[in-house]
Amino acid sequence: MIPHIESGVHGFDELGNFKGGGGIPENTVTLIYGPPKTGKSIFSYQFAYHGLIIEEPCLYMLIDYTMKDLKQNMMEFGFNMERYLENDNFHVINAVTTNREDLMVDSEVYRYSSVKNPIDIMVKVGEGASLVHKKNPRFRAVIDSLTTLLLYNENMLIVRILKAYIMRIKAAGGTVIITYTEGSTDSNKETMIKSMVDNIIRLDGEYLTIEAMKGMGKRRAPYNITDKGMVVGKGIL
Repeated sequence: MIPHIESGVHGFDELGNFKGGGGIPENTVTLIYGPPKTGKSIFSYQFAYHGLIIEEPCLYMLIDYTMKDLKQNMMEFGFNMERYLENDNFHVINAVTTNREDLMVDSEVYRYSSVKNPIDIMVKVGEGASLVHKKNPRFRAVIDSLTTLLLYNENMLIVRILKAYIMRIKAAGGTVIITYTEGSTDSNKETMIKSMVDNIIRLDGEYLTIEAMKGMGKRRAPYNITDKGMVVGKGIL
């Protein structure tokens, strides 16, 4: 039986009907993709925060917005990150902030990088993965989002970097969520990215579709964004 971890997304884990609980297959990589503003980052927030609540640390890569934005976005759903930043369970690689306007100190658990320097990002991913693995061999990792990396770098370089990222996180025992805005690169590279992950989930603003996932077939269900986060409905299609 494939072990699963709780996603933290209301109603999502019930889609699989797995014995012993559903959710995200452990030690896999899940691509969350779809048009803009369909809840991809919100899925990531719930995935990361639920892990922290049950003492599974998280390595979170910020690429589309600053740490200040992340805190504010998560607080909109009642997710207070301060405790987990203080106890070193929430590790952040900030690849978007260049002028350090968030005023956080560069440290072992909070590292600055640049979206234009994917090699440096990978060095810090390796260091971060080692640290969170020491906290708990079962940990979570998020890239939010791959889209901006593709915009600032040669696409094939990002494909190679992504492959290295996946190898490092999975070797350390992590379970990964990657968000991506549909159509951000050409169809051939998009297909290549999908071929590199284990699970594929598409959000279109109305339906969540599991296009591929270890241990189960294709599933589709309606969803809504509420003040508590994403809620996946009971109507499985």
